[in-house]
Amino acid sequence: AMPFLQASLVKQILVALILGIAVAYVAPDLAVKFGFLGTVFVTALKAVAPVLVFVLVMSSIANQNLSGESLHIKPILVLYLVSTFSAAIVAVAASFMFPTKLILHATDAMTTTPGGITEVLGNVILNVVDNPVHAIASGNYIGILAWAIAMGVVLRHGTAATREVLNDAAKGVEFVVRLVIRFAPVGIFGLVSNTFATTGVEVFAGYAQLLAVLLGSMFFVALVINPFLVWFCTHQNPFPDTFLTLRESGVSAFFTRSSAANIPVNLEICRRLGLPESTYSISIPVGANINMAGAAITITVLTLSAAYSLNVP
Repeated sequence: AMPFLQASLVKQILVALILGIAVAYVAPDLAVKFGFLGTVFVTALKAVAPVLVFVLVMSSIANQNLSGESLHIKPILVLYLVSTFSAAIVAVAASFMFPTKLILHATDAMTTTPGGITEVLGNVILNVVDNPVHAIASGNYIGILAWAIAMGVVLRHGTAATREVLNDAAKGVEFVVRLVIRFAPVGIFGLVSNTFATTGVEVFAGYAQLLAVLLGSMFFVALVINPFLVWFCTHQNPFPDTFLTLRESGVSAFFTRSSAANIPVNLEICRRLGLPESTYSISIPVGANINMAGAAITITVLTLSAAYSLNVP
């Protein structure tokens, strides 16, 4: 095997971060061009994620122990809801403790928002019954999961040869994913150099307090709330797993800024930790849709900052 494929990915990513920042300061024009590497990496992750989820879920359910191995999905869903709600509470508390004003620029942009809970639930149902090819092409994970689970359940009663083919297909897609993830240092180098070159420190300075509230809330959730939930469920020291996930999943999530792009990274970590595939192949893509602690923090902080900036009580 090539030395590149055996070297520590985390160390390579750290080197990529430092190099990306350095290039952004030394040669900003060149750094912007390197942004293309980041775009390629994120696009590749987003492209492989729907296929991976579809094949992996279908294979793991079809090959699941027919004696009725438990999926443990219900407690995971409860944890998702608790952690996302906790993140929003942390963001509200931080926003009241450190009220921040936004630098607002008026635009003519119009955005459409759902008319109410009925419309939201209607859209969810339409996503569930989406055409499977369209769901995979558009990255609609609710539709992908619905089709994959249905096909997996049906194919459990298929021939052993069919289940073996699905198993081989899942292994094949997983190999492609591991290959894409190996290029994370190159992708993150492109993303970081481009971000620092185009944004510049001056803009960061203008939003310093807002960034401090946002990142402070995120670190509090990652280093206090989530470890507490892990300890509450396992009664074991949560920090080894916390630091592992922050190193290997947190860094790529932070710079790709995409839940979908991080699905393959998280599935790969679960595989290496030896977790039950029938559980994580469903819980990770579901989590990418509903376990939105980062979004809960961002939306809450920005909403309260906007209210504060406009003197809305």
